[in-house]
Amino acid sequence: MKRCDWCGEPKAEHDQTTVYWELPDGTKAVEITETPAVKCQSCGMVYQEDDIIKEIENQLFLIDTQTLPSSVSFEGLMKTERILKRNYFDFSS
Repeated sequence: MKRCDWCGEPKAEHDQTTVYWELPDGTKAVEITETPAVKCQSCGMVYQEDDIIKEIENQLFLIDTQTLPSSVSFEGLMKTERILKRNYFDFSS
């Protein structure tokens, strides 16, 4: 168990969920299944931790999203061939 980022109770656990993400160019949203998540048994919140959010957003900048199906697993998304070496819009590092 881990502490929930929303309610602070130590009743959260790692899980997987389906999320819907808008592509960086805004043309459509994709369904990403089996996405790592945290699920709190106390408040019921299901959310992605910051590192997972950053992984998804970076990958969507680095791949050809035109060839991306409307539904993809998290693992499948992360294995999609990159056309850029890094996210040139990420100034956090």
